Amino acid sequence: MQFKVGDATVTRVVELEATGGSRFILPDATPDEVQKIGWLEPHFADERGRLKIAVQTFVVRTPDVLMLVDTGLGNGKSGRKVPHWNDRTEPFLEKLAEAGAPAADVDLVVNTHLHVDHVGWNTTRQGETWVPTFAKARHIMGRTEFDYWRDQQDDAEHRAVFEDSVRPVDAAGLVDLADPEDEIAPGISLVATPGHSIGHLSLLIRSKGEELLLGGDVMHHPCQIARPDWSSSADYDKSQSAATRRALFDRLAAAGTPLLGGHFTGAGRGRVQRDGDGFRLEIA
Repeated sequence: MQFKVGDATVTRVVELEATGGSRFILPDATPDEVQKIGWLEPHFADERGRLKIAVQTFVVRTPDVLMLVDTGLGNGKSGRKVPHWNDRTEPFLEKLAEAGAPAADVDLVVNTHLHVDHVGWNTTRQGETWVPTFAKARHIMGRTEFDYWRDQQDDAEHRAVFEDSVRPVDAAGLVDLADPEDEIAPGISLVATPGHSIGHLSLLIRSKGEELLLGGDVMHHPCQIARPDWSSSADYDKSQSAATRRALFDRLAAAGTPLLGGHFTGAGRGRVQRDGDGFRLEIA
């Protein structure tokens, strides 16, 4: 699915999509509670209250740059806690090429944060070595995020993720560390949205008077728009992530800026509107 933002286009390239089985990431989103949020069906939940969720990459093309936002799980990786995230053999690079983003043509890769399902295709295996997949691309990573995962030693899974999907890109001299509010390309800037991870960043695209916020994992699912207090089990700081969501939704509702979350399925993009004590997403 493709979205227009002025002269820019944003294309979803799905690596993995599923319905149900998401309670491990959003424990408060029980089927009964999800069914109370009627606007989630059919794009984001089914009639049984089961969440729909995707792992995907966004191809952003502007007159100036061909960019990928987040790179999914990758092939051939190991040490992941979710069994079917290990040793994958998917034709994802072919999908990217079909979407107009052959690996050799990509100018920029942006990792909103450095979790397992957002950096995997940064690298591919060459013999026994992990090498950058997008060999000519600059890789934008948040400075706070990079420093944290580079130095941490306690989380075995994320240490493995850094070693096979981040460090090889840095060793190749392709990483540019960035900070909130940096403009990384004409009309594309970074927005601080911490909580899910220590230095999580979202992206704001502006072109010809139009805007779109690519939210990454500031929320995993649109149900968190209705219930900003529902934090993910994977959040670094659950209180901070909830506060970040509510402040972000306040701003988006006031500005009318469309939102597209990192794991949104279906029509995906929508405008946040106030709805009682929470918010709702109107498909746009």
